[in-house]
Amino acid sequence: MDRRMGLIFAATFIVLLLLQPTLMRYLGRNQTTPPSETKPAAFPQAATPSAPVPLPKIPGGKKGTSEQELVIESDLYRITFSTRGALVKSWVLKRYTDDHGRPLELVPSNTVVETPEGLRPASERYGYPMSLWTYDEGMRNKLNAALYVSSATGHIQAPATITFDFSDGETVVRKVFTFDNSYVVKVQTSAGNKGQVLPAYLAWPAGFGDQTTPMSFAASRIDSEYADKVDRLEAKKVSGGNTERGPFSWAGTVDQYFGAVFLPDHPEDAVMVTLRSEVSIPKNLEKPDYKDMTKETVLGAAVGQQSGITNGRWFVGPKAIDVLESVKAMPGSGQAGGPNLTGLVDFGFFGWFGKPLFLWLKWTQTKIPNWGWAIAIQTIIINLALLPLRITSMKSAMKMQRVQPQVNAIKKKYEKFSMKDPRKAEMNKEISAVFKENGVNPAGGCLPMVVQLPFLWAYYTMLGAAIELRHAPWLWIHDLSAPDPLHILPVLIVVSTFLMQRMTPTAGMDPSQQKMMNLMMPIMLGFFSWSVASGLGLYWLLGTVIAIVQQLVMNRTSMGQEMRAIAIKRARRKNQA
Repeated sequence: MDRRMGLIFAATFIVLLLLQPTLMRYLGRNQTTPPSETKPAAFPQAATPSAPVPLPKIPGGKKGTSEQELVIESDLYRITFSTRGALVKSWVLKRYTDDHGRPLELVPSNTVVETPEGLRPASERYGYPMSLWTYDEGMRNKLNAALYVSSATGHIQAPATITFDFSDGETVVRKVFTFDNSYVVKVQTSAGNKGQVLPAYLAWPAGFGDQTTPMSFAASRIDSEYADKVDRLEAKKVSGGNTERGPFSWAGTVDQYFGAVFLPDHPEDAVMVTLRSEVSIPKNLEKPDYKDMTKETVLGAAVGQQSGITNGRWFVGPKAIDVLESVKAMPGSGQAGGPNLTGLVDFGFFGWFGKPLFLWLKWTQTKIPNWGWAIAIQTIIINLALLPLRITSMKSAMKMQRVQPQVNAIKKKYEKFSMKDPRKAEMNKEISAVFKENGVNPAGGCLPMVVQLPFLWAYYTMLGAAIELRHAPWLWIHDLSAPDPLHILPVLIVVSTFLMQRMTPTAGMDPSQQKMMNLMMPIMLGFFSWSVASGLGLYWLLGTVIAIVQQLVMNRTSMGQEMRAIAIKRARRKNQA
């Protein structure tokens, strides 16, 4: 039974590693609703307000003469604006680092686009953060290339409010950004052309700067929430330029660990345009060769209000549970209060279990300030809690082995009959009678151990979703959310699994099959653990080591000695035959 469960766990590894994109697409949703109806990229009718929507009062001819940059800084971020387009050229998160230990830049810098003129930065081609998106490409280019007049210049310390104005006598635009000491920026935008309101939405159009591998691009989504239900759109479901109409409590684009999400002041009037683009990235970022690149898909979103005059807030920052809990959206009609942003973290199919498991792990980490040791302690507690199930499994397997000779005799009695022969039913009845007489539950050896599968699955999804483990060190490992760089954990998993296989009595298994399993199982688990997150490898390794200790104790009991005696006796008969 233990070896069969080993196969189940190995199969689970295969599913987790090879089929994760499909599983996340169909199963990995935490309280989701069907995707909202997408509409073609036609110019939408602005919502009809009860009174005329006021356009910004900007004197004609108010435009800049040269491009300037200004920096907004707080303890959490450093944001660089350009007056050309009144958009963001750099958005650095000070408390997070890239793979080289530098403060993390959220504006993509490694992705490029092939154009007839040559390679161009993706952000330059598709738009920088806080650019304006309109359904008319010519107007879009005009708004994002214009020179705005800013209310401040130079280096500014948050809290602060910055206004950008542009007017050429025909087109008028105003952007107002208010910064505080959080990851939330209050925004107000309005645009008009020839005296009419111009629907122009603020955009985060081309992914994030931490996307450097195919897996990181695959983790990108467009998320939205309303009435406590989250809608998650993966790249395969996103069409560039489609309009998703609200209501939204919040909506925007996210990757594995970070998000840029809009929280409208009026959820019922909210609108989002989904953006999807193709980019190229060097296969080796250490030594970039722009002749050797791989193509990836980046997602973006342009969000605002259908009236064309947008008021709301942008959250741009980490998908950390404590940070997301502190950000509240505006309540929609019929809602008592607005939701927070914790829906941005997707703990997958076992989210109901994975989130409490992570909160427990996080609490442990506050007592022992290292995530690796916190995982170790949690693993020990989980395995001790599951020890009664392991004992139950072994007792059930013991009963099964005791009646195995009787079962084999019954099967031999009916082996001359085909599977379609009605007399085969009599065989099943006789076997069931033997099980009932001896108190054997055929599934009793497996079902208790199946309880461990949610822990394995939840750990896998948790480590992939929790930013807290990103770049978290432990001993020789510098990032518990990434594979072991020295592959020590996978090697130890192979060794410990081999020892566990040799120590576990399996009286009902053919000796030749047992030898094959003793070799194949460790190699297979080592292969699949080669590229999993180090935190998951640590959990698996420690669980196996604890199981070895438990098995050593069990093998010394009368039950364990009896099982081993049966196995030795069966092997001896097999050799004599």
